[in-house]
Amino acid sequence: MAVSAISALQAKAQQAQGMLLIDIREPDEWAQGMAEGAVPVSRAQLESQACHHIAGFERPVMLICAGGARSTACADALAAQGYQQIQSVSGGTQAWLAAGLPMQTYVSSDFEQRYARQLILPGVGREGQEKLARSRVVLVGAGGLGSPCAFYLAAAGVGQLVLIDSDTVALSNLQRQILHSQQNIGEKKVNSAKRTLNSLNPMISIECCDDIITSSNARNYFSNADLVIDGTDNFKSRYAISDACAALGIPWLYGAVHRFDGQVSFFNASRKAGIGPCYRCLFPETEQGHNAPNCVEAGVLGVAPGIIGVIQATEALKHLLGIGDSLSGRLLSLDLLGMRFHESRFAQDPACMVCGDCQT
Repeated sequence: MAVSAISALQAKAQQAQGMLLIDIREPDEWAQGMAEGAVPVSRAQLESQACHHIAGFERPVMLICAGGARSTACADALAAQGYQQIQSVSGGTQAWLAAGLPMQTYVSSDFEQRYARQLILPGVGREGQEKLARSRVVLVGAGGLGSPCAFYLAAAGVGQLVLIDSDTVALSNLQRQILHSQQNIGEKKVNSAKRTLNSLNPMISIECCDDIITSSNARNYFSNADLVIDGTDNFKSRYAISDACAALGIPWLYGAVHRFDGQVSFFNASRKAGIGPCYRCLFPETEQGHNAPNCVEAGVLGVAPGIIGVIQATEALKHLLGIGDSLSGRLLSLDLLGMRFHESRFAQDPACMVCGDCQT
């Protein structure tokens, strides 16, 4: 059936008689002002959940957007679903303003205001943002890598962050561990981090675990996680993370820094299914690797973990949202002095003791 177009003046008159006017624009558009009395429901939300907003197929409803095109298309979509009395305001909010009709200030919820710039992104929207809010991410380490990574995950709205770290804040940390500040020296890093992150985003839940990840406790910490992120600085912890995640079939993000260099990769191995590659495929365990110097011994430029941590956060959000291409099977390396990125590809090792054909 054909969708009828009405003028802004006709819409105002029908609204005065009790007809529902729905503004189908996006949150950042609503924030610029909207037709008085209009109910804000984004087009995507209305088309996918019309029954939540329109009481019956025969209820008369008017739709308004910015210029009329989106409201007409949305009205057509609703008509195809069986809604029989859908009208589109010709010229949209622009025509409403030109006719001198009253506007109202849109006061959105904290959710809509806080994530307005993400809600309008393709691949995110309200559905994706709500998916982030339901996600549980375990971050091992609240130091150089964990600081920027946690900051951006909290800002992006990842609903549950689990921070695992047994260390306390020291003055030497502040050159790179931006979650912490001078007044936090001597405090447990997880507690300092929680306070900083909740001051940024009080909508999320942060669980603090004053502990060190080992091969004996990793599975307990990771069992209900959607993603694990490595913010450690030693091979022993990474092998424990990798082995536990492979046993549980949980993906994890690797990150490492050394002086002026850094590395990032994504692993989604499964020991049970024999799917790889895992961390051991890339870095087979050796005594030499266990004795490799960490940043305390070798030094690190403060921005190196910042850049790597932000890349980890980016990869985490992509994975949780199901968008883009992951770094699975790819090792991304950064040389800060030369300002060069290099990508190395790697595959599952058939002889790998965790995910290969020779697993025990």
